[in-house]
Amino acid sequence: MSDTVASSRRRETTRRRLLDAAAEVFAEVGMDAASVETICDAAGFTRGAFYSNFASKEELFFALVRLVADARVGGVREKVATLEAEGPLEVTSRNAVEVVRHVLDIEPDDRFGVLLSNEIRIHALRDPDLAQAYLEQESAICASVARLLDDVAGHNGMSFHLPSRDVARILVTAWDSAAVRGVMAGLGQSELARHIGDELGSITAALLVD
Repeated sequence: MSDTVASSRRRETTRRRLLDAAAEVFAEVGMDAASVETICDAAGFTRGAFYSNFASKEELFFALVRLVADARVGGVREKVATLEAEGPLEVTSRNAVEVVRHVLDIEPDDRFGVLLSNEIRIHALRDPDLAQAYLEQESAICASVARLLDDVAGHNGMSFHLPSRDVARILVTAWDSAAVRGVMAGLGQSELARHIGDELGSITAALLVD
């Protein structure tokens, strides 16, 4: 293994440990109360290691949100690919709830993911720079979901009453809302997954052209 590859892997390991530590700290005390020192202590690194990977606490915060969002979209895409390998999904307004629930039979949002998403929204409402970054990221997530919808629709002869980008935005918003309500209600992981699947399935059924 070359020195460059080894150095790159060490850097990636350091970055991931800082992200994991920050996730625990942010979930415990929130972004305002979380200091760089606290995050470094939790990760077992110095401030130098932190600033060699992230320019600021806010940059690390957005990196965490991107991880949560990418995991969500990536998990759904992998599940759809697995199901389609077994045959067409054949989604209709009559079976949309069951199909969407099946597609979302992945690791669902947990309390940390919900806290993280809402923490960033609160700060974005107060900070124009964070607001712009948040809106850009949200747009990228919706674009990914829209591409997924286009792929599924194209493979299965489906169509929606609205453009896929609009459907994607509705589903992303509904997913967030369902996750928040589920966590507030104290739902466990499996209950939360079913709750989100039911919500998105009902919306998908309403938007599908049968």
